[in-house]
Amino acid sequence: MSKLLLIDGNSIMNRAFYGIMGSKMLTTTDGTYTNAIYGFLAILFKVTEEFKPEYMAVTFDLKGKTKRHEMYEKYKANRKGMPEELRQQMPIIKEILKAMNIAIIEKEGYEGDDIIGTISKMAEKQGLEVIILSGDRDTFQLASDKITIHIPRTKMGKTEVDDFDKAKVMETYGIEPHKLIEVKGLMGDTSDNIPGVPGVGEKTALALIQEYGSIENMYHLLEKEEAPTIKGKTREKLLENKELAFLSKQLGTINTRSSFTR
Repeated sequence: MSKLLLIDGNSIMNRAFYGIMGSKMLTTTDGTYTNAIYGFLAILFKVTEEFKPEYMAVTFDLKGKTKRHEMYEKYKANRKGMPEELRQQMPIIKEILKAMNIAIIEKEGYEGDDIIGTISKMAEKQGLEVIILSGDRDTFQLASDKITIHIPRTKMGKTEVDDFDKAKVMETYGIEPHKLIEVKGLMGDTSDNIPGVPGVGEKTALALIQEYGSIENMYHLLEKEEAPTIKGKTREKLLENKELAFLSKQLGTINTRSSFTR
């Protein structure tokens, strides 16, 4: 089976940048920072050597607002800007990838996750095995029998990779991958400033989705008073913040039908 490797460029560059810092960052003789570039390429070479994909593409986020900002003005409002030392390395890594004849896909208004989600599902339908390389666990919602997410992590100074396919996600969270969207709708995500339902954490959110299957079904039963296991403060918080739950689910859903061109 032919393989497609999709790389979340911003995520891996960010991980490489902070993973190789030390007391002094790597630079060229003229002072150009190179630590993120070096780390990115090290991970790229390791993964391509391991999986030997026939096809490959790297996605990047473009500066500016996305469709999610239109839905929720405060989306990612808590994010600090990209460090200048990392910003300087972004055009360089893109030039290197172009020289290596590796496709770069980016589109104004869409995040890299949406592009990865769209391409991965298209490739899956065409019978390809898809490998997603990302440090963002939001991509777990894309996992299937043919789509595996590889999350790099640093252990004892070495980069290792955790693999999450459909079976691994179900083993870890007790629900199918696409239902992680429902969990995020309830618990939110502080890193992206997705509100969720105040006071509902991951443990409670997982338990609710494991029992009720979806936010829609949970609220349908809750409002008909047919959800006896939801009591007290949790019940109050859910009923008071229904709109936030549905908004957060929308914000956390990776768009797998993005309209973009290379």
